[in-house]
Amino acid sequence: MMALGTLLRKPPPPPGGCRAFWGWLNAVFNKVDHERIRAVGPDRAASEWLLRCGALVRYQGSPKWQQDYNGLPTGPLGKYKIEAINATDSCIMYRGFDYLDGLEHVTDIKLEKCMYIQDECLQRLSETSNLQKSLQQLKIISCGNVTDKGILALHKLTYVSCRALPQHPAPGSLALWWVEGLQSHCFRAVSDLWGCGVAGFGSRISN
Repeated sequence: MMALGTLLRKPPPPPGGCRAFWGWLNAVFNKVDHERIRAVGPDRAASEWLLRCGALVRYQGSPKWQQDYNGLPTGPLGKYKIEAINATDSCIMYRGFDYLDGLEHVTDIKLEKCMYIQDECLQRLSETSNLQKSLQQLKIISCGNVTDKGILALHKLTYVSCRALPQHPAPGSLALWWVEGLQSHCFRAVSDLWGCGVAGFGSRISN
């Protein structure tokens, strides 16, 4: 794997090429290294991916958020288990989500102002079996590429539901707060907010 410092020391892109350069760099940061996952374990590999992309992680038993890539804790393989992820302003994207497959202890994920998070990313979260078992809280805030289609794709996260939604979200800005609870609350709230009718989920909505 190319070292992070090596990538950041690359010469600046030519004028007009900044967007393409950063798009390329972010894609590199999100490339899944399956050999690395096997070598250091899923939690360590996912930590490296998340911090490389500008996100933060918190481990079981620790109140501290880890944000320094070079300061990642060392110890026996499998000692540090990711419990929470804060991806605010990060560049995580769909192609990196394979790193989430091996995480068994994540209870809290926050996605705020993530320009690469789209509906298919939420579909991918919903289909990740370990997250279906462990996730209790998911916050999605100001992710402009997420639509009601992506929100409804989260229905497979059976231990997660909507507690509060803004009454008048700004166009292109979604703010959702998901916590452990009854799934039916989620569909009623989404239906009320977007007027989408939540087709196919009527049996889940109760008083």
